[in-house]
Amino acid sequence: MPKSPAAPKEPSRSRCPLCMEPFSAPRILPCLHTFCTPCLGQLEPFSDLALCHEDSDSSSDGSWILGRRQNHWPLPLSILCPACDTEVDLPPEGVEGLPTDHVALNEAWLEALQGAGLGLGCDLCTDGEAVKRCQACRLCLCHFCCQAHKRQKKTAAHPIVELRDLKGCTRLEKPIRCPSHPSEELRLFCECCDLPVCQECMVGAHRQHPHNTAANVVHKHGDSIRELLKVTQQHVGTLREALSQIEGARENLDRRAEAVALEIRTFADGYVRAIEEHREELLRSLEELRVQRETQLHLQKAQLRQLLQDMQTGVDFTERLLTGGSDLEILLTKGVVENRLQRLNNVDYHPHPVADDRIQFSPHEKAAHIQSYPIFGAVLNRATDPTKCVVKGKDFGSPRQSEPVGLMLLCKDGSGERVERGGGPVRVTISHSERKDCATKAIVCDNQDGTYHISFTPEEPGKYTISIFVRGQHVQGSPFPMTVKGKFRQHRGLFHCCTFCSSGGQKAARCACGGTMPGGYQGCGHGHTGHPGSPHWSCCGNVAEVSECSIKQPCEDSLQRSLLRTVAL
Repeated sequence: MPKSPAAPKEPSRSRCPLCMEPFSAPRILPCLHTFCTPCLGQLEPFSDLALCHEDSDSSSDGSWILGRRQNHWPLPLSILCPACDTEVDLPPEGVEGLPTDHVALNEAWLEALQGAGLGLGCDLCTDGEAVKRCQACRLCLCHFCCQAHKRQKKTAAHPIVELRDLKGCTRLEKPIRCPSHPSEELRLFCECCDLPVCQECMVGAHRQHPHNTAANVVHKHGDSIRELLKVTQQHVGTLREALSQIEGARENLDRRAEAVALEIRTFADGYVRAIEEHREELLRSLEELRVQRETQLHLQKAQLRQLLQDMQTGVDFTERLLTGGSDLEILLTKGVVENRLQRLNNVDYHPHPVADDRIQFSPHEKAAHIQSYPIFGAVLNRATDPTKCVVKGKDFGSPRQSEPVGLMLLCKDGSGERVERGGGPVRVTISHSERKDCATKAIVCDNQDGTYHISFTPEEPGKYTISIFVRGQHVQGSPFPMTVKGKFRQHRGLFHCCTFCSSGGQKAARCACGGTMPGGYQGCGHGHTGHPGSPHWSCCGNVAEVSECSIKQPCEDSLQRSLLRTVAL
């Protein structure tokens, strides 16, 4: 029997993915991939500005390496992660400013310890090869330094073991030194600055800051990381299920396309002389639809696969940190881990495939005449294309406040033909441009014939934005702007020829047209100065009987002093 293919080997956690050598000063990128500092330093800059600087000012010997900080460099550099192509903005210090992966460093040290030849350097001197380890100081010592360690009164009683006796260990902690005080070990945690510090730091820059030991605060910060990890793991499961559904949808699409092609060929064989051209046209249409659906599924698959890969990387790194990292290592790495997991968890994705395979062949659909023979049969695309859907409605122009607005959504397929069925996912959002708290809810009614009636009532005047989505995508022309006017103001006066006639000759009657009469009359009259020359409204002077009053809120007192009171007369 042929042998089944071997499963791919899991990459070593103690070796750099670029140079495949044990980690040397490993650095953590924001995407949670770890590489050696020399390997990161050899990557080319990603930004165009950096490339231009490289061409103009750098020599051909690689003096522009990212790990070296240039005084004349104009802006911080960016690189692409070699594992996932994520753009990474380097700190001002270059790659040396990235966080150190102490867990990877410890695993590389264990791999060297368990090898045939140890090859570990002494932690006290730079020349000797380590052969023993002080369990109290957690240092690897050569023969000379070991003897000196025993002669000193302070360290004479420390337990010392042979390195060869530690090959079975799964973890050996090494002291982590303070970057500002290399002689001091990081043992404390400044709660004000959210950073691990040493004793010298608490005396100097972090003086009077609240602090605690790393062992006392790691539980609180570790729990927050575990909560993020739990949410991310749920997303990973959803993504895996979505990818599985996409794969199944693609297989169903192929099977359905093959079945429809068989129906088309069977139907076309009965009309050999007349429908040969028609048959080829049907097959071409079917292939275009299949390619269109397959392209949509392929795009969704690629996007979900990349997001899954990023999330899986975050999960693997976080699990390794929480299970294999010390308290101090967790605290040192928690910032970059939390930032990455929160960014991944905020990614908006659709857990289910949106492309469908509702492609059907209708043998009873009437087609064009070919060679005087009536031809039937057509490939029907039942899937709605959001970019081809149109919105119609005469009330869409400038509606009034508190008046209902009605729109009609007409759904069409990819070829521009109307979809004659309902059931599609339609979503409408209406937002006010100035008042975010002014929520207007739209009611969508499915007419079950490919059209949807959308109605809503704006309660406030102003500018609105209407977004209409079909299957999660904007329809043609969406979002739509809409300006809502205020409520219609009814006239509260008389539509008359003049105040003299409408008031029965009263001198105190006035009119909004501003006209007056001789003899002490305060209003307008026939043939006198100020009369508009045609019938007009006494409240605002508008000469159009079917119109809106220009007075916004006339008070009752002013109405009594105007010609409006002549209505009762």
